[in-house]
Amino acid sequence: MPKELKNPPTYTITSVDNALRIAAMLQLEEALTVTEVAERLGVARSTAHRLLAMLVYRDFAEQDESRAYRVGPVLELAAHSHSETSRLRAAALPHLARLVDVLDESANLIVRTGDTARFIASVESQQSLRVGSREGMVFPAHRLTGGLLMLAELDEAELESVYAEARYVDRAGERPDLARLKRDLAAIRGNGFAVNKDRSERGVVAVGVPVRNAEGEPVAGLSISMPSVRYDRQSLPHIVSTLTSAAHSLEADLSD
Repeated sequence: MPKELKNPPTYTITSVDNALRIAAMLQLEEALTVTEVAERLGVARSTAHRLLAMLVYRDFAEQDESRAYRVGPVLELAAHSHSETSRLRAAALPHLARLVDVLDESANLIVRTGDTARFIASVESQQSLRVGSREGMVFPAHRLTGGLLMLAELDEAELESVYAEARYVDRAGERPDLARLKRDLAAIRGNGFAVNKDRSERGVVAVGVPVRNAEGEPVAGLSISMPSVRYDRQSLPHIVSTLTSAAHSLEADLSD
């Protein structure tokens, strides 16, 4: 199995997963209350409080005078509390929620840094069989819909710089086949959207479009993810149209 592929472990430890999700939330947001954490994780307030208490004990979080929780010393170097990423995430959440209402599939916002891409926001579908939240998770950019959309905007020299062989000397098997990747990116540029089947996780299909700033530069990828058994190619025009409308609305909010 390629190292880049991320599949959930056979036996998941819910408390560990929830603690890691809280840590990711704290990196991306200025402050969170116990109630907000409980609602986001879908757990009781008492459970959220215990998880936060452990994160405080291990310096992953700290509590301020208002009793809200913020990123702690262990995570503060990587925090994005006042960054463009935080602003982008806050603006995107209502649009992600509306996408879930319309398409009934999980919605995501993804940003790229070099050869990696990160989910900075996720809203889950309420269907029993669904793709879970990936918020905070980092993948190779060429494995994610949002990453592919932003890589497609690079010229050949920029793309080769991102995937320079020297950067992969100690990362055998992680460098993508550039010839194939260039063909895939050319198709994405031509279509204006990306369809991702099984690149990041087996059994998952994602469809996405770019989100651009006022200068027309891509700042993120907006996507929906679904179990492959539910993907119907005939529905692709409707999905792309809905995503494009949401992306334009988000761009308008960002410009304001």
